Amino acid sequence: MKFGAVAPAEAKGAIVVHSIRSSGLVLKKGTVVGDAEIKALAAAGIAAITVARLEPGDVSEDVAAAEIAAAVAGEGVHVDRAFTGRANLFAESAGVLVVDEAGIDRLNEVDPDITLATLEAFAPVVVGKMIATVKIIPFAVSKEARDRALAAARAAVPLVRLAPYRIRKVGVISTVLPGLADKVIDKTLRVTLERLAPAQAAIVAERRVPHETAALTRALDEVLKTGAELVIVFGASAIADKRDVIPAAVEAVGGAIEHFGMPVDPGNLMLVASAAGRPVLGAPGCARSPKENGFDWILARLLCGLPVTRRDITGMGVGGLLMEIVTRPQPREIAQPAGRHVAAIVLAAGRSTRMGGPNKLLAEIGGKPLVRIAAEQALATRARPVVVVTGHQRGELEAALKGLPVAFAHNPDFAEGLSGSLKAGIAALPPAVDGAIVCLGDMPQVDAALIDRLAAAFDPEKGALVVVPTTAGKRGNPVVWSRRFFADLARLEGDVGARHLIGSYPEAVVEVAVEGRGALVDVDTPDALRAVKAEIEKGRVVAGE
Repeated sequence: MKFGAVAPAEAKGAIVVHSIRSSGLVLKKGTVVGDAEIKALAAAGIAAITVARLEPGDVSEDVAAAEIAAAVAGEGVHVDRAFTGRANLFAESAGVLVVDEAGIDRLNEVDPDITLATLEAFAPVVVGKMIATVKIIPFAVSKEARDRALAAARAAVPLVRLAPYRIRKVGVISTVLPGLADKVIDKTLRVTLERLAPAQAAIVAERRVPHETAALTRALDEVLKTGAELVIVFGASAIADKRDVIPAAVEAVGGAIEHFGMPVDPGNLMLVASAAGRPVLGAPGCARSPKENGFDWILARLLCGLPVTRRDITGMGVGGLLMEIVTRPQPREIAQPAGRHVAAIVLAAGRSTRMGGPNKLLAEIGGKPLVRIAAEQALATRARPVVVVTGHQRGELEAALKGLPVAFAHNPDFAEGLSGSLKAGIAALPPAVDGAIVCLGDMPQVDAALIDRLAAAFDPEKGALVVVPTTAGKRGNPVVWSRRFFADLARLEGDVGARHLIGSYPEAVVEVAVEGRGALVDVDTPDALRAVKAEIEKGRVVAGE
């Protein structure tokens, strides 16, 4: 291919290398120069343009891209028309992408002018998802390079294919131990259904049995007999060994263990097995969460009818660290000795819109503004420092707290919602704190005793990373958060709290039952203020007593 600058009159049949915009003329890159283009260039006073001209033995970029893409594509893959040297490949159905990584490497080694890029191997895709692209870098390649690329593509047919979802019937068994609430299992089922939805699969059988080998063996046999094509077992306790309850039950029902453990975190404690010719998964604890983990990698393949072998699993280590696990013990050299240094954040930035005008935090009960009551109760605990986040009527709030040894953090974006106040409060904490109890300035019945009870239950070394008060089974405020969640809290947007994080990490949450309604009652309307004031003055409802 010839390449260089020529006079417009000499450019006929050549390809424009750079887009030209001059005196009303627009000539796009890749345009083949004809008589009309030559005339327009002359009229615009352009003396020379850079062009590429194909020579005998060259294959144009679009032709080469189309031919190589067609050779690469396998089952379930549609190749779009090549344009500007690029041919895109799309999924014709939902499923997972299967690629020959070594074959793709060989094709990309043929010539630097010829490239093939794909999504990651076994990526779940939907209909119409772009899964790969062939791009020819220059305007043409030599016939010899094109032929070698085709040979590389055809040597391992196909390099790119789509494995459609095939399994539609799934059985789920949950083992139960004392202390495992039904709501945890219910949530697990909802999360599992969401994972199965892309495959249009459904749970056709569900069992809840004691965490014992005999009971689980019977349940496995029953679920397999219902016609389930895949069985998932969620253990009340994580699998600790290949001789533990879940693997033992698989073998007792006549099944076989393919592999226990995987180099993907979260997801280490995964069991892959089979029984009656169908796959059985012993799910790790992280599979109860909707966040991506190693369970997703295995489940997607099995739903497509793809085998998952020991070799497949042991090869998942590179890229297998999906995120920092908040429940994992921190390195001892950077952990605080006791792990119990808790600060307090009092949120007091809101506009009190439901009060109809006055700032509720300045409303008085017993001669004190609500915000001062909240700050004084926090100061009467072991929590230090106490940070008060201001926003609306900043000056008035600071005046209401005059004389108290609190630190202030201002949220200038208070009108945008709660998340900004959380960010401001967290940013004001010193690096030495292990956690923070987030208090609401409009909950005057949350007292020091309650705050200290929650702080005492906070124990990062034992996995108690979030502490929530409950009254009659209903969760309330304030909540203690481990430092390990600070980054997640700081990423929140809008007028939302952090309740969804509690739902995402049930294994990290400790509930503390408290008497009274103080942990549930906030003052957000004039009627609520009058009711709480009456209760406090009568001494009837004080949280923590």
